[in-house]
Amino acid sequence: MFRRGHLGVAMLTLSPITFWLLSTGYPVFAALVAGTVLYLAMLPDVDHRIPGIPHRGPTHSLLFAGAVGAVFAAAASLVEPVLSVAVPGGVSMVAFGFLLGFGAVFTHLLGDVITPAGVNFLWPYPREWSLYLTPADSTLWNWGLFGLGVFAMAGSVALAVRGLPI
Repeated sequence: MFRRGHLGVAMLTLSPITFWLLSTGYPVFAALVAGTVLYLAMLPDVDHRIPGIPHRGPTHSLLFAGAVGAVFAAAASLVEPVLSVAVPGGVSMVAFGFLLGFGAVFTHLLGDVITPAGVNFLWPYPREWSLYLTPADSTLWNWGLFGLGVFAMAGSVALAVRGLPI
């Protein structure tokens, strides 16, 4: 997937979460989650800029998603004693931070698993998983996923704001 496709997959993944956060009275968290996930949608592709790290290697794994989640959890543990914020779903701010970091990377992996190159979820275990749906450079799929993502996010926001159940 290219950037547009990854953003689309991220928005498709975020839309039910956004609806839930908005409809339960957490608009700030909805904006925080959406902004963070969309901002980090391309984070696993940092491997293009790091010599010696193969593309779709360690940064395209559940281990990397867990590491990013751990960084977010650590940051949340520093913020939690200072800010007394009610976190959605009754989870701790640390757990929320972990899920946010992990989820941001995981949406990227979902976009890449539909391509023939696939994803090595269990890196360093040498096996790739792929659904073989489309080449990464498919204009139709990249724009299509982006359009679906925008539609899903807009629909989630509209339904939540109007107070209509899905």
